[in-house]
Amino acid sequence: MNYKWRALALLWVAFFLQQGTRQIFGATLTSIQGSLGASAAAIGAVATVFTFAYGLSVPFAGAAADLFNRKWMVVSGVFVFCLGIFASGFVSSLGLMIISYGILNGFGQSFYYPSATSIIGELHKETRATALSILQMGLYAGIIGCSAASGWLAESGAEGWRVPFKVFGGIGILWAVVMAFGLRDGSRKEHKERKVESKPSLKEAFKVFVGNPSALLLAAGLGMMIYVDVGFKTWMPSHLSESFGVAKGSAALNAVLWHYIGAFVGVTLGGRISDKLAKTRPSVRMETNIAGLALAVPFIVWMAYAPSLLTCGVAMALFGVFRGVYDSNLMASLFDLIPQRYHASGAGLMLSCAFVFGSTSPVVLGLVKDAFSSTAALASLAAFYIVGAVVIAIARRRQYFRS
Repeated sequence: MNYKWRALALLWVAFFLQQGTRQIFGATLTSIQGSLGASAAAIGAVATVFTFAYGLSVPFAGAAADLFNRKWMVVSGVFVFCLGIFASGFVSSLGLMIISYGILNGFGQSFYYPSATSIIGELHKETRATALSILQMGLYAGIIGCSAASGWLAESGAEGWRVPFKVFGGIGILWAVVMAFGLRDGSRKEHKERKVESKPSLKEAFKVFVGNPSALLLAAGLGMMIYVDVGFKTWMPSHLSESFGVAKGSAALNAVLWHYIGAFVGVTLGGRISDKLAKTRPSVRMETNIAGLALAVPFIVWMAYAPSLLTCGVAMALFGVFRGVYDSNLMASLFDLIPQRYHASGAGLMLSCAFVFGSTSPVVLGLVKDAFSSTAALASLAAFYIVGAVVIAIARRRQYFRS
């Protein structure tokens, strides 16, 4: 197999584990809450600390990826976050869960994505959006697979929620070892070029990123999407249980299955279409982002107010289709705006802005849920997709159509 596709396969499994292990918490949230005796807002704080820790760490991880060997950034990141996941299966208090799942996991996960997408960007020139779309499918598969397994295991007893943390954390630690032997730092040509050219500092990358208003607007749009994504994944399983009387295992699966099946369709179509059109229409990647966010809005509202599990599932699937359209050009849009030598740093800075803002979602939605209802909390997410579409539309006009 050509190395660029073999590397993508290795990184795909790592992304499966990164994104899938994030969903273990949401899938077992009610069991963890009962076991640790926490309120909705307090248990939501665990997800907020994780997201905030990720957001604070990721710009430094991105800069480190441009300075050091990206292979070892990926390998060490997977090892550290899986160690945090594994340790979460043994905690006895909310504070320890915040340390293992929130801080250690968040810190380790920040080292994966900037380096992984930068490696893929170097290896895949003409197939960039397609390759990144395939990588994105690892997110969907990981969330569906880990949610299904975690929800089912959580029903095995009062402490059943601990098992998926131990199982998937252990698998991830082993996969870090596999990648240590299977990956190299991009193509040989790019590796030599990066050794010859001066390596960018975080300060230099920050100036390039901040000096590009369109990149900042893309980051703002991603922040809106992350706010919705984190809130949706954290609270949707409990919404299904409370609104439709769905058992924990089924709720964890249904909360993500239909949404990410739709996202599989959306990311595939979005990546293929934009790759074909990008040569003659440079703005198409941002236009794909805008369409994905804007067209998802009515289905978020429908999902929140759906009167039955069936109609809620249909709404989640259609929400997922357009979320996938957005995802298909998430990093490809940014990579069109900044030089290749800043791709990892730029990705880190954009993710930092987005995740720091998005980290507020679990607690805010928990407060809204306690004060009103889970329906009101989930419906409020639609407003953030509207804002995201608007700011990316401004970026598109500024970047490609400014007179």
